[in-house]
Amino acid sequence: TGSMNLDMALGVGGVPRGRIIEIYGAESSGKTTIALHIIAQAQKSGGIAAFIDAEHALDPVYAKALGVNIDELLISQPDNGEQALEIADMLVRSGTLDVIVIDSVAALVPKAEIEGEMAEQQMGLQARLMSKALRKLTGSIAKTNTVMIFINQIREKIGGFSFTPGVQTTTSGGRALKFFSTVRVEIKRVGQIKQGEEIVGNDIVAKVTKNKVAPPFKEAKFSIMYGSGISSTGEVLDLA
Repeated sequence: TGSMNLDMALGVGGVPRGRIIEIYGAESSGKTTIALHIIAQAQKSGGIAAFIDAEHALDPVYAKALGVNIDELLISQPDNGEQALEIADMLVRSGTLDVIVIDSVAALVPKAEIEGEMAEQQMGLQARLMSKALRKLTGSIAKTNTVMIFINQIREKIGGFSFTPGVQTTTSGGRALKFFSTVRVEIKRVGQIKQGEEIVGNDIVAKVTKNKVAPPFKEAKFSIMYGSGISSTGEVLDLA
């Protein structure tokens, strides 16, 4: 993953192959950075990676700084959620890819929604789209030993009762992704790194909230520096 501590927290030295991984968190918490580090590591070992940029926000200069070989990276900028998931399915079934990243689930907007057919029956459309695609993808991902990473945003939950005080949050795309993911990692920014007055990076805590290949709930602390990504120096292991 580019972070030694996160690799250890995952329990298997990194992200497991042939599985679906969900990396989720608030905006600008470092989710895409971690996914790009995973791509860079895969490419270093001779693997082929794809980045499905549903957000239309991939910065090639930053990706390069993290060690991604942009010329070798397959990049797709789909028009809608259906197209993004069809491309993912096609890439997985080709059996030639090692890592596929979808950035992000929130941006996988169904075609009907884009075209403005927002009738009542469209409300659960994204959840249905995800559920159908994941059922189809899971088998091919396992067969081809592909790592499939979904980046997801946290949003505030509307309504609902909870015993825990404070704002309740949830992730986009319904329950299917939670269910089909082998590993779910929550990324949180916990502090800023300053050089004098200037903010040069962020302290991050990654919590493995689901893990079917090793014990879950382990946490990893590391730093993400602006412009250069995960800082390997000064990683402190937190064996919580």
